[in-house]
Amino acid sequence: MVATDLDRTVIYSRAAFGQTDPATVCVEHHEGQPLSYMTVTAAQRMSELAAAAALVPVTTRTIEQFQRVRLPGGPWPYAVTSNGGTILRNGLPDRRWRSALDAEVRAECATLVEVRAELRARVDESFAVRLREADDLFCYLVVDPDRVPEGFLAEWESWCRPRGWSVSQQGRKIYTMPTPVCKSRAVTEVRRRLLEAGELRPDSVLAAAGDGALDAELLRTADVAIRPRHGELEQRNWTHPGVAVTAATGIHAADEILDYFLRVRS
Repeated sequence: MVATDLDRTVIYSRAAFGQTDPATVCVEHHEGQPLSYMTVTAAQRMSELAAAAALVPVTTRTIEQFQRVRLPGGPWPYAVTSNGGTILRNGLPDRRWRSALDAEVRAECATLVEVRAELRARVDESFAVRLREADDLFCYLVVDPDRVPEGFLAEWESWCRPRGWSVSQQGRKIYTMPTPVCKSRAVTEVRRRLLEAGELRPDSVLAAAGDGALDAELLRTADVAIRPRHGELEQRNWTHPGVAVTAATGIHAADEILDYFLRVRS
């Protein structure tokens, strides 16, 4: 089973390509405009992987944002969106999973209304572009990264942690997330279902990839994992036993990541 993050792991906006301009395939349009890409090589390898393994896209994107993406090898029996807040089965949200998660968040965390109000009080137009909610689960701030005040993230995280929330910056977005909303938990549940249905062998390896702090727990819990040499985890110099790091940065990191998954599969 392969669980992979999407943005800046296997798909890339033009701004995230790095110092290269390879042949690409557009895998996402928004409002009629091309938005996200894979190299031709990565697209071919993802198609190969989808035919050879249980491939589960895992993303912090909302359901709507995920459904804009057309990955090679799809459609997917399972996908995880909203950072683990939603499990999609044949494209439809699993209501039992979300109901149980909502109950846990209510019991353990400050409310989204409270967190959003506090965040709004801490930001201004000098660096914050907009504040958005995602699937009634969490919020994210779109910022100008070069203008975020020094210490802002640390101070915001120190407020959030005692209230059951975490903070992560990925490019222009600063995510504020209830701690029970976690990619690794949703992936563990998908794996349990696949094993129970006989669609995975009991000895099947779980392989994972991701570039941000919100992916770290997933990488730790996988049997084998890989991250690109860019992104939030790279900035933090994050390592863990059994987690490989690509040689390439930017869009070509996806070629290496998908090669890695195919080698694990073989």
